[in-house]
Amino acid sequence: MASYFIAQVSIQDREAYQAYEQGFMAILDQYGGQLVSVDEQPLVLEGNWGCTRTVLLKFETAEAGEAWYRSDAYQTLAQVRFQSAKSNIVMVQGFV
Repeated sequence: MASYFIAQVSIQDREAYQAYEQGFMAILDQYGGQLVSVDEQPLVLEGNWGCTRTVLLKFETAEAGEAWYRSDAYQTLAQVRFQSAKSNIVMVQGFV
């Protein structure tokens, strides 16, 4: 069953965050992930959406998604994100 990562990202240092962006796709591709959406101006229909970027990723299985997120390569790259942005990230299961 497919799984999806939803990230709400508040970028605080765009110049530093660019290093994260530059390394992101190569690692995502290694785990079969798909970048579905990156949006800095989503249409908010209810509530507050206080982040500067929303990201949606898709993986064919939850195991593939977790393997990507927990991989040494991604965790090393994530250190750059931790220093340049604040994020809320969840993994949700696709509907069958």
